[in-house]
Amino acid sequence: MLRCPHCHAPLDRAERTFRCPAGHSFDVARQGYVALDPRPARGDTAEMVAARVAFLEAGHYAPIAEALVDAARGAAPRAAGRGDAGAAGRGGEGAARRDAPRVVVDVGAGTGYYLARLLEALPGARGVALDSSRPALRRAARAHPAITAVACDIWDALPIQDDAADLVINVFAPRNAPDMRRVLAPGGTILVVTPTERHLRELDLLAVHPNKRERIHAELDEPVSTRTVEFELDLDADAVQTLVAMGPAAHHGRRAQGPATVTASVVIEAFRG
Repeated sequence: MLRCPHCHAPLDRAERTFRCPAGHSFDVARQGYVALDPRPARGDTAEMVAARVAFLEAGHYAPIAEALVDAARGAAPRAAGRGDAGAAGRGGEGAARRDAPRVVVDVGAGTGYYLARLLEALPGARGVALDSSRPALRRAARAHPAITAVACDIWDALPIQDDAADLVINVFAPRNAPDMRRVLAPGGTILVVTPTERHLRELDLLAVHPNKRERIHAELDEPVSTRTVEFELDLDADAVQTLVAMGPAAHHGRRAQGPATVTASVVIEAFRG
């Protein structure tokens, strides 16, 4: 699934090294991820990642993960004839699940929480977690055994081969729309999760751009389906601080007082390849 960031040739893995035919090689770090971006670590800090792990593992955003899984189950499979020969010949579970996504790429995966939930629901599928944060990728590499965690700049060309993904997901993360389209197989699906203007409004954190969804549609065309997921969270003071610390507001030194009842509100949109 991976391609060399230098020459764009396919990468093959041997033990703890990825190598392309031209001889470019990339070692797997002892924490489990491979860095295909040689620049210094960027993205979410270790403190932000620790807060996110604590908040997500407490189950506060479980309804979002469940809705994403439901949307993925309805996603179209890879177009017939593209990489199907092996599955067709093996029979059994591989043949039985040819109607489900088999390769899932998470653009801006963070700790891999949402990707791991998807892989749990899609037996036999493989996932690639793309992010620039090394602390986040250390978590993503351990989130599920079928995840390959890759450090890269998602604003650059994604280190994924053309047409490699049956499903591309993007959850609360920046998007590289042209390359998300490039790596998506014909008949595949892109799922984008974005906050609405009501999301966490009680905490008065960073505002959601009022034209956010219009910009997404301009990048990815009109969605084939849209689902709003909205629920209330009753958070104690510690959970409120953890929520603030895990997101973009942490970069601005924002703090919020708790306990509080806050609204979680997101939109899940599906775009067809």
